[in-house]
Amino acid sequence: MADFAVGRESSEFKKGFQAGVSIGIGYFPIALTFGLLAKTSGLSIYETVLMSLIVFAGAAQYISLSLIAYGTGIFEIILTTFIVNIRHFLMSATLNEKVEKDRLLKKLLYAFGITDETFSVAATREDSVSTGYMFGIISVSYSSWVVFSGVGHLIGASLPQTLQHSMGVALYAMFIGLLVPSMKKSAKVIFLAVLGAVFNSIFTLSHIMAQGWSIVSATLLSAIIMEIVEVLKSMHRGVQNEE
Repeated sequence: MADFAVGRESSEFKKGFQAGVSIGIGYFPIALTFGLLAKTSGLSIYETVLMSLIVFAGAAQYISLSLIAYGTGIFEIILTTFIVNIRHFLMSATLNEKVEKDRLLKKLLYAFGITDETFSVAATREDSVSTGYMFGIISVSYSSWVVFSGVGHLIGASLPQTLQHSMGVALYAMFIGLLVPSMKKSAKVIFLAVLGAVFNSIFTLSHIMAQGWSIVSATLLSAIIMEIVEVLKSMHRGVQNEE
């Protein structure tokens, strides 16, 4: 019976690993770019790899680079990345209903590896998701992200100094590249981005608060306003339907 359980776990891990290969390939250029930009932002290769090892969150890591470049304090960076990654609570709660029952320690381990991509693969699987399957997906995606972050830093170190400094522009280009597809799908994202930019500009130019805190405050304030607007719109539609 024990041999059967071990064999099943191994088979599930293999299926998860195979499903995660596409994620690992997709992470290759993003992690490479992150490592390259981390080098131009002043991080050492050890700091770059360590960030990928203990954070493992693409958007949060890119935002951290921009905040580090601004000279933002540690607390503001932690708070900003927490806000960016707060959606992981919802993803983890959703997967908890789909994944088989297992020990808390195992759940804590694979919960660390939940990203937008690993969540999508696991959540869209027709069958129930096993612990082995989750570890299979995460092992290949996590390894790809960490390894290619380091490779990107090494490539950046070999570039001419002038080109390294000019790569700072690529960080903003990356944010634009991430934002534009979302803006095409939803007008809400456009208003959210504009509101955040306006509030950040007001807070920064008027010297109301430091650069790091202005980004955090602008993000929170714009998100709260957009949610209030959405609630009011749904209430208005409800009243119209009743009439």
